Order: sequence, then C-alpha cells, then structure tokens
Amino acid sequence: MRTTYELINAGDIDGFGDLLAADFVEHQGGPGYPPTKEGTLDFFRDLMTAFPDWHMAIQDLIEGGDKTVARVRVTGTQKGEFMGIPPTGGSGDVELIDIMRFDPAGLVCEHWGVADMLSLMQQLGVVPAGAPA
Repeated sequence: MRTTYELINAGDIDGFGDLLAADFVEHQGGPGYPPTKEGTLDFFRDLMTAFPDWHMAIQDLIEGGDKTVARVRVTGTQKGEFMGIPPTGGSGDVELIDIMRFDPAGLVCEHWGVADMLSLMQQLGVVPAGAPA
C-alpha cells in the first residue's frame, strides 16, 4: 500500500498500475470513470494533470488479513481542469481513508475510499464555506 502512494506521488501512474490486478475493482472511483483498472489509471492521470504537485502522506496504516486501511493527508494545487472545474490556482489539504484488498500475488484487487470532497471544493473556492452547524 505504501508503494502505491509513493508511485502516485512520483507521478508514475504506469508503475502504480503494475500494482493493480487485471481484474481490479474500484468501489468509489471518480465520477465518469469505469470502476476498472484502466478507469482508475485514467482518473489518476487526469488528477495528476489537474494537481501536478499532488502529494499523499500516510498518517495511519492498519493491516489485517488481505486488507490494509490508511488514513492519508492529501495536498495539491489545482493547475488544470478537475471534474469539469476550470483551474482555480487554489490549494487543497484534505484527509481520506483508503481500504485496499490484496490478492494472493500481492496485487491490489479492490479499493474503497472516502475523501472530504466538500472541504476540497471549499478550499478551491468553488463551493462557499458555510457557517458551522
């Protein structure tokens, strides 16, 4: 799991793809991307174009059986289009939770993830920050 983040941070999406099983399933992928290995790689290619300084830093890592869970801090500056949003030049700093399941060969075969997208959109200035509830 650490290696997946290291490769993404380095912009090596093809190397990241080498760690995904051919029958990889993405359970919470980007909108408009198929939940497959290729769909996930396309999402990350587009993400890295939109946020060229994208960085994922592991805060916590928990292993158990064939699954690993990580709490990750993600930072980046939007320099390109992201999910239909023109470049804002704004920076984002959000947390996400990733769960990866590994097959017997050690490849990632499934992924679930939850990201604080509302906070990201507020930081980029495309969604107003409301008063606390």
